[in-house]
Amino acid sequence: MYREELFQIVERAATQRAAVARRRLRAGIRPGILLAALSAAIPAAASDHLDSPLVIADPRLDIGDLYAWTSPDAERLNLVMTIVGQGFSDRAVYTFHIDSGPRFGTTAETVAITCRFDGAEQADCRLGKADQAIGNPGDGPGITSRKGSFRLFAGRRDDPFFNNVRGTRDAYAAATAAFAKSADAGAGPCPPVTTTEAADILGRWRRTDGGPATNFLRGWSPMAIVISVKTKAVTRGGPMLAIWAATASAGEQVDRVARPLTGNALLATFGTPEEAAATKVEWNRSMPADGARFAEEIAKNAALYDAFDGQCGNGFLFDREASHAARYRKLARLLADDRLWLNSRSGTCAQLFAVERAALADEGDLQDDCGGRTITDNSLRTYRSLLVNGTAFGVSDGLEGDEKAHSLTEFPFLAAPDPAASPS
Repeated sequence: MYREELFQIVERAATQRAAVARRRLRAGIRPGILLAALSAAIPAAASDHLDSPLVIADPRLDIGDLYAWTSPDAERLNLVMTIVGQGFSDRAVYTFHIDSGPRFGTTAETVAITCRFDGAEQADCRLGKADQAIGNPGDGPGITSRKGSFRLFAGRRDDPFFNNVRGTRDAYAAATAAFAKSADAGAGPCPPVTTTEAADILGRWRRTDGGPATNFLRGWSPMAIVISVKTKAVTRGGPMLAIWAATASAGEQVDRVARPLTGNALLATFGTPEEAAATKVEWNRSMPADGARFAEEIAKNAALYDAFDGQCGNGFLFDREASHAARYRKLARLLADDRLWLNSRSGTCAQLFAVERAALADEGDLQDDCGGRTITDNSLRTYRSLLVNGTAFGVSDGLEGDEKAHSLTEFPFLAAPDPAASPS
């Protein structure tokens, strides 16, 4: 049921993009403005679900979300990678990349946890060359590695991600209409939006079809790879971690994910559907270290989000001292290196971007927050609010959490799927 709906959204979004492109050319509207909203119908389904032709062709290679947080005593790093396809490919490698360094922005060592699957009941996961877990990863509490440095579970679980898809699409449509009014007025990268238009945009975002917000992913139970690893095994370069996940097949990286939204909502919103698909493929095949080449595209989209509340210039890391065209460059550079930053010395994990905000925005109250991304955090609210108004609050899709109760301490953390729930 759910996977079919995701495919339908992708197909409808592609049709919408093409139709808007044709109308844009006929009307002489500046390229990109209208597409910024409608192209987001694709990522609205989840953080990174069905986002390029390669992963649409084989959803078993499509990473939905990446989560990373520490245990309360900071002795363990917990990792979750959800997979859109209902099964693992026996030709794929699923990898958690964990870079470590002494401080934010600097990493010196890398450890990879790689998993391969041979059928539904056999896994081979390795922590570099240091340790290995082999066996049935979905049997009860999972399995422990040979040397005891990590624990593994892999199988169907309830997806902790929640998203009001229709409200998001409705808000983007309202933003599109507001942006179109200033498209030919030389308004710059952040189009002016009136107070009334801003209230309409943000209000639509909090509702579904004019009523209470509805979670599009309620009851969905994709595959999940869950790892709980001793912190000391992954911090050789220092206590500050930068984490990302990737899938590969036939020696080629197919998909990668770290922060939610970056690869979808801030990329491939300008140009034709074919150009967008090419950009997404390029992004998924690249490494975080290669992110600089995507910074200009990210900056354009960050400027559009900054307009949503009717106040251009209050987005996170907006640089008032820079030239008009470069005011979103600091934020774009940060987001282009798409890794989840996590302070492994802390056992308190409350907010996405906590490490970045403590280091770059002098938010001292976040010094003791591990950052990362937990399975219970409203990370989309934090991300969207930072883009729109520079804080962690204020921009919501009306949802505060998943319907299931997930645990940050009880392995394998994600709630079990309902017995009657459809896996597809």
